[in-house]
This record gives sequence, structure tokens and C-alpha cells, in this order.
Amino acid sequence: MTLSQASPSKLHQPSEIPVGEHLARRARALLVPHPFAAEMSKDQVASLLPEYLAMSQAFPHLQAGSQKDLIFDAIRRNRDLPRDVELTSVVANFICWDETGGHSRVLQGGNAALPSILDTENFHSKLFRTDASRLLGRAIQPNYSTTTSRYLRALYHGLSSRDPIVRCAYMVAFELHAAEMIQALWTTLVRTFDARTDLEYFQVHVGGEDPAEKYHGEMTSRLISELVPADCNSRFLAEFDRAYGLSLEWCRNLVGIDSLDGDGRPEVEHSGRCHCGAVKFYVRAPAEISAVKCNCSICQMSGFLHMLVADDKLRIECGEERLTTYQFNKNIARHTFCRVCGVKPFYRPRSNPSGFSVNVRCLDKTTIESIRIDDFDGENWDLAIRSLQAD
Repeated sequence: MTLSQASPSKLHQPSEIPVGEHLARRARALLVPHPFAAEMSKDQVASLLPEYLAMSQAFPHLQAGSQKDLIFDAIRRNRDLPRDVELTSVVANFICWDETGGHSRVLQGGNAALPSILDTENFHSKLFRTDASRLLGRAIQPNYSTTTSRYLRALYHGLSSRDPIVRCAYMVAFELHAAEMIQALWTTLVRTFDARTDLEYFQVHVGGEDPAEKYHGEMTSRLISELVPADCNSRFLAEFDRAYGLSLEWCRNLVGIDSLDGDGRPEVEHSGRCHCGAVKFYVRAPAEISAVKCNCSICQMSGFLHMLVADDKLRIECGEERLTTYQFNKNIARHTFCRVCGVKPFYRPRSNPSGFSVNVRCLDKTTIESIRIDDFDGENWDLAIRSLQAD
């Protein structure tokens, strides 16, 4: 049984990761300043608000539903529900309950107020829609654009991970980022529209005397001591940075602060791994991937699907010591394989020895919008590469 599959009750050394304000400071170091704090025109803000509404509308339901496969796994295996699932489920369910207005209703009216939860106008996304529509002078609808849909799918993928450390990292990162994001957007809206600060959605989350977002951050941060053993601190922090970066990248994309490839296309961060998971990596590339299928002997046998990237676009998260190198023929290409499972997730190709060729088949599909595949005649490599360079 791997550590990620172990029940937390069997882990004797709890995490030593500093939580609360310490982790919040680590998060803020990743975003100074937040993209939503940038100077924006009214038109820019007007295009951003429907995207934000879509996220606000979908997130609580994705959060609550993210644990369903873990429950069905226990049903399928006829086993007791692991404590890590109980912990992430109760936090996820409360966040959904709070975001859909239930918690505030009970605080204000006690149990007698429970029937009034059917008034969906108290959903926080509805409060945001009202605030935004008032500022713009017209009603707005959620915009599930490609950017926002891709973000929500990737977010759900992390929140529903079978690995409790990954689930914990995504929960904590989303809530800590949300506090900074909402505060930055509130400030921008007040500045851009010369609005008063009594916008109800923002008062509930980060304004007023007792804003909720602080408690969301504290609640999710407490999961760390329950779910992350001391010897997995570095892995948790790496997953936290990745999850925080996912939300931050969505915000950057919405305000046009994109990372671009050499052809000027926006880039996203894809995650990848070998078959056994011993080797994990991240690579920055467009969501619409251009890949090459080669017919040389080794590519035909291994089924490698090439995506060429510069050296600084690929970052190995773990397992570099598990890689072994194989070379043949001209001994220029350095084919790197996982020693455990034998899969080649990336390597230094002959055509780009200072960069990498990434195996598209090893990438997480949640960040890929499309794949265009071109053929390359690797059996006649010299002639084919000259033709490619000429083109």
C-alpha cells in the first residue's frame, strides 16, 4: 500500500507545514499583485464579469460533487469509507452549503429558517449577478467560455483526486486564492465604476465585520495536519503551488496576461507522468496541441507522440532519479525511460537536443482542448528534417 492510499489514522507524524497566515503569505508570494488588481477599462471588466459569474455558479456544485467517485469506490470495494474521504467530503459539503446561502440562513433564523433555503436568490452567485448587473446597468449571464470551462474541469480533477494530499492541496489553494481574488476584484470594481463599497457579494466574502472567506481558508488549512504526513510536506507544497497556479492562470487569462508560445498562442500548464507515476512533470504549451507522429523504429515500437518544447518549458516534479537513458545510431538523442514501468514520458530528441520532446500520450487530458497530428518520415530522418527546416 502506498502512502497516498494509507489511512491518515495510520500516519504517526503529522505535517509540520505552517498553516493559516504562513501559508497565505506563501500563496501571496505567487501572485503579487493579483491580476484582477490591474488597471482595466469598463469594457474589460464587463467581459470578465460573466466569466467570473460562471465560476461562482459552478464551483460549489463541483466542490460538493467531487467526492462522489470516492464514495462509489468504497461501495464497489465493499469497504469502510476512509477517513480522508470523510474529511474532504464534510469540508466540500459545507462550502457548497455556505455558497448556496444555507449557512447564513440558519445563523439568522435558526432551524426554523431551513424551509427558506429553497429561495435560491440567496445563492452567492446570485448575489454576484445582482451586484454585477447593477454596476453594468444590464443583466448578465454566465459565460462558460473555453478558458473558464477548461479551468473548471482541471479544478474538478484536482478536487476529486484519489490522492488525499492532492485533494487537500486543491481545497486549500482554491480558498486561499479566492480571498485574494475577491478582494482584488472588489477594489477594481469600486475604482472602475466609482461605486460604493456596499456590494452584497463582496461584503459577504471579504467585507463587513465577519467575512466568510477567512473561515473557509482556516477550515481547509486545518485539513493539512489531518491528511499530510510529515514526510510528504514537499509533495503537498508542490501540489499546492500547482493548484494555486491553476486559479491564478485562469485570472491572468481573463484579463489578457497570458503566457505565450513562440507563435503567440496562449499557453497553459499541462501535467504528465509515466505509467506507474514514479516520474511526474509539468510542461507549458498551448491547450491546442500540435503533435508529430514519427514512423522511425523506436517511435513505432513505443507509440511515442511528439510535442517539441524548449528546455525551460518542462519542469520535472519528481522521479528524475528513476529515469534511465538509452542511445543508439548517431548517439545524439537521449531517450529517457522510467526504470520502474518502462514508459518514455519525454526525452532529448536529435532534432532538438537542447530542448525536449514530450509524449502527448502521457499528458493529463483535462488541460488539452484539441490535438493536431502531423506525420514525420523518421525512417528517412535526414531527408525529412531538411524538408521540415526548409518549410
